Amino acid sequence: MPADGSTERKTPSTSNAPPLSNALKRNDGTPLQVDWFESAQVNTSAAERRAATLSTRRTVKKEYQAAWLIKAVTLMDLTTLAGDDTPARVHRLCMKARRPFREDLVEALGLQANPPKVGAVCVYPTMVAPAVKALEGSGIPVASVATGFPAGLTPLKQRLEEIHYAVGEGAHEIDIVITRAHVLNADWQALYDEVAAMREACGEAHLKAILATGDLKTLRNVYKASMVAMQAGADFIKTSTGKEDVNATLPVSLVMCRAIRDYEALTGFKIGFKPAGGLKTAKDAMSWLILMKEELGNAWLEPDLFRIGASSLLADIERQIEHFVTGRYSSTIRHALA
Repeated sequence: MPADGSTERKTPSTSNAPPLSNALKRNDGTPLQVDWFESAQVNTSAAERRAATLSTRRTVKKEYQAAWLIKAVTLMDLTTLAGDDTPARVHRLCMKARRPFREDLVEALGLQANPPKVGAVCVYPTMVAPAVKALEGSGIPVASVATGFPAGLTPLKQRLEEIHYAVGEGAHEIDIVITRAHVLNADWQALYDEVAAMREACGEAHLKAILATGDLKTLRNVYKASMVAMQAGADFIKTSTGKEDVNATLPVSLVMCRAIRDYEALTGFKIGFKPAGGLKTAKDAMSWLILMKEELGNAWLEPDLFRIGASSLLADIERQIEHFVTGRYSSTIRHALA
């Protein structure tokens, strides 16, 4: 243990890492450095004003908008996290992940040689094996929620075993949930140790830390939780489970992006970002793409570093693409839901 009392941790070897999300070097993490964030202040009004300008200061139209929306699909973690999920439903989701757009739209866009596909498919641990089977040969990784999703209040031993199970079933990425009480009580060592243990349990699988920002009450807490999760070795930080009263918002995402930017300045590591929950329209996708480009740069417009957690969003994007191709808006029933 270092003289400052912070905790050191070892990271598993990545020499045999699966060909999944992050082609960049894994986040080795750092010892817990409370001084990096303890005095952080967030001007909520300024964050809200900045977020409000993202989709109003500029417009992206016609073929440029279509290109951005196709890009959004390639960044999507296509998700089903319902209590009535079945292997058949997951198989249907995976077929949509392989071919997000109807063949006539792909042909009209001139993308037959390299048709778009989503960034990953996200399911519950018991649905990982059916998803892996359905996606075989596609190059699309399977992500699994774990650690007592969505509340994360089961005993730590059980949460770690759930990670081991999901990885054993073939999951390439693990979306963990943190204990919100550690943030609300400012128990940063407990939060760090928890995420570090989960990172260790993931082995070669990439870890996406869900902060459940709607439960953290303040943007300052969001910033601090982001920094601790990254120090503990998270490869991505993610806004929400999709089950909170308030899920992904642009002000929260702005603060998390600023934390990612600060962490890179301090360590040299690029950490990924994933908004999830409430992103349902093509307009939403455009807003978050603009946020990433303006706050973090073009590197965060690739699936290595940016994902959008969504399900119904895909149908609206496909509807907008059909409008671009045909000049007409079709009924939503023409577009299969994921």
